[in-house]
Amino acid sequence: MANEIDRTVADAAVYHESGRPQFHFTARRNSLNAPNGLVYLAGEYHLFFQHNPKGNSWGNMTWGHAVSTDLVRWRQLENAIAPDQMGMIYSGSAVIDHDNTAGFQTDAEPAMVAIYTAAGGSSPESEGQPFTQCLAYSNDRGRTMTKYSGNPVLPHLVGENRDPKVIWYAPGRFWVMTLFLDREKFALFTSPNLKQWTRLQTIALADSSECPDFFPLVVDGRVEDERWVFVAANGHYLIGRFDGRAFTEIAGPYLMDVGANFYAGQTFSNIPATDGRRIQIGWMAGGVYPGMPFNQQMSFPVELTLRDTPDGPRVFRYPVSEISLLVDRHREWRNLTVAPGENPLHEIDSDLLDISIEARLSAESVFGFRIGGREIRYSAPDRIISCLGRAVKRESQDSTITLRILADRTSIEIFVDNGRTVLSFCVTPTEPRPPLEFFTEGSPVYLIAMDVCVLLSAWPDPI
Repeated sequence: MANEIDRTVADAAVYHESGRPQFHFTARRNSLNAPNGLVYLAGEYHLFFQHNPKGNSWGNMTWGHAVSTDLVRWRQLENAIAPDQMGMIYSGSAVIDHDNTAGFQTDAEPAMVAIYTAAGGSSPESEGQPFTQCLAYSNDRGRTMTKYSGNPVLPHLVGENRDPKVIWYAPGRFWVMTLFLDREKFALFTSPNLKQWTRLQTIALADSSECPDFFPLVVDGRVEDERWVFVAANGHYLIGRFDGRAFTEIAGPYLMDVGANFYAGQTFSNIPATDGRRIQIGWMAGGVYPGMPFNQQMSFPVELTLRDTPDGPRVFRYPVSEISLLVDRHREWRNLTVAPGENPLHEIDSDLLDISIEARLSAESVFGFRIGGREIRYSAPDRIISCLGRAVKRESQDSTITLRILADRTSIEIFVDNGRTVLSFCVTPTEPRPPLEFFTEGSPVYLIAMDVCVLLSAWPDPI
């Protein structure tokens, strides 16, 4: 543990470069992409991730590793799983084996088990090998991972089958794996012990591939009304039911994020029942970070809920409440009418912001924000919200709208109507930074409430 702390302190200065996000996770150095193995154990959230420890572009796929006690402040540890003769270490998931079904546990605390793809043929050492699914386990809370001597636990099936997401199905007391097969096909498997797997079914999801997730949510908190959500890397998801034998699709596909830069979202396993949230982190793919010692970032963690709407149940995504730990200053306005040409935010000077508004709209209302010179605009006449070249129709027809905006140095995440519609974008910082603006066009807009929080950096203070 001392070595981990010493490295963090020694590297603290690197976390405050002008082009590094300050409350979104990035690797200390070099490139990352999809989150892997999101799991909670003994007071720590574990974020494993696809990582190139040797460069700032894709390659040498390794599982990086970071931990947090609050989902906000992350500490990067030593890399967890390295490439070998079976291939690079592609995406997967992690679970806590409370019943020691795999037999890996060596002391009182249950083992952490990672399930990953060994990408055969992706390196000279693995030439001629296929893509297979493998295990690694830890009895020291993820600090060291030992590859299972009986790998692979699932042999090659088709194409580049990969990205296993495993969950514990409590009613049947067995494990369920969701795996990408090829093109638009996925499959479900079950296992009593994480080592032997039986195929249940194939699931097709049009225009989708890679990094599936599969989990239950209850509708509006009603425990008797449980549905299951199947989602692919691009955020397309199905809603259905699962009885341990088959997933039955009810509705969809729908889209979790309509911005330009959200991909490969994964939810945490083993969240305590006393918490009960379904928490997701995704890769904000496609960002550009010129001159930086790192490349790519994660999204801010969100809570997923399933809520009734006039169109049927939909997944809502909303920032986890722990973001309040970063609040430095807070300004609030109540019952404020803003006329064209007015800007109540002109005194706020920060590039780390958490903004919330609730506005009562007229049929002609047009308003928005300019953050770092990037415009977020809502037009009531056509119910269109637009930002950075994306324009989407608001799902709700309510005359009251809520917007939540997280703005970091290199990203903007927009949550409309409490997270029914979400748009995630990467941006590249500019200097000098244009001022923060709230604007209206044509006619005044009535704000029931507006709250602006200036946030602190989540990284260690520079030394």
